[in-house]
Amino acid sequence: MKKKISIIGCGAIGSELAQHVDSNMAKNVTLLSILDIRPENAEALKLKLSNNSPLLFNNFDDFVKSESFKEVELVIEAASQNAITSYLNQLISFKKDVLVMSVGAFANSAFFSEVSRNVESNDINIYVPSGAIAGIDALKSVKNSVSYVTLTTTKNPNSLKDSPFFKNNNFTVDSIKKRTLIFEGSAIEAVQNFPANVNVAALLGLAGIGVEKTKVNVIADPSIRINKHEIKVIGKFGELIVRVKNIPSSTNPKTSYLAILSVIECLRSITTKGFKYGT
Repeated sequence: MKKKISIIGCGAIGSELAQHVDSNMAKNVTLLSILDIRPENAEALKLKLSNNSPLLFNNFDDFVKSESFKEVELVIEAASQNAITSYLNQLISFKKDVLVMSVGAFANSAFFSEVSRNVESNDINIYVPSGAIAGIDALKSVKNSVSYVTLTTTKNPNSLKDSPFFKNNNFTVDSIKKRTLIFEGSAIEAVQNFPANVNVAALLGLAGIGVEKTKVNVIADPSIRINKHEIKVIGKFGELIVRVKNIPSSTNPKTSYLAILSVIECLRSITTKGFKYGT
């Protein structure tokens, strides 16, 4: 029996995932519907699909009131932190499992606590892929003996464009001419300032010592064309250092291609039986 899914968001991640499902590489999945607030995005994506003919929505209320929504077993969010804060608790109330990409929304402790309570009372699952980083399994294993976690993210300034950080600090990416440390702070502050760039900071915090204690550095480097993440964890267990050099998505430089692959693998793990590695 194929698992019936819906995708919220037709950006780089949502589009790649939909096409992956449509290619039958996700053999146990069928795509019932797509939601995007920009109708042209959903329509453009549907034209790329040949084996699935999902219903298109650009309004959340219409989406959840549709007959097709009753059949949906898993909703995949690939839109934004705003989408998560606006829609997640409603999806949980409908007893839908949800795969969340915009994990930065959980840096808000009050929201995270509310979601956690609702997940338990409604007996559903929230899935969070590892995104553009690695080492989450190891961090979860040692989190009770960890004293220090830091994430250093290095990106081309163009990948950081439109982040609230620049408006808040009254300068632009065009003014960055050399490798520059532009931000130091907690994971909470990082996801507020760079909501489309460092969602992984929130994931590290949730998996480890908390978003308040997890430190983040953001470096803008005009000379690079990749997205780099370095994670350093120190504790009684020893020391863990993870370095990831990601090729950006060809359609959105803010998104690492590894993040797309991680959601594809997470979906495969959810929908297939057999060995489960690193869980």
